[in-house]
Amino acid sequence: MNNLVHEFREYREKMNQRILAQDNMTIKRIFNLDTNTYLDGALNAKTKEMIGLACSMVLRCDDCVKYHLEKCHEKNLATSELMEIFAVAILVGGTIVIPHTRRALEYWEKLVKMG
Repeated sequence: MNNLVHEFREYREKMNQRILAQDNMTIKRIFNLDTNTYLDGALNAKTKEMIGLACSMVLRCDDCVKYHLEKCHEKNLATSELMEIFAVAILVGGTIVIPHTRRALEYWEKLVKMG
């Protein structure tokens, strides 16, 4: 597995476990709300992940971008769809989003290569 992808997945899992082990009800509820928000509803899960990706790019959260890239990859997003999400994010967020787009494309290419 690619180091960039492996390190992100491993760190995220380890730290989420440590956070949830603190048994804070508010944090647990927020984690649960986050999980449930991305389930199929009036919008399907793939669409919601694409929205989450665009928002994360505009907010310039690289960890969130990676997370949503992973979910979009799981939902069989095409690279052409990804490029349109990038275009929307750059338009809405401005050129400051371009460095995050570079890192996002690099991460996406690693996910695609892994299969």
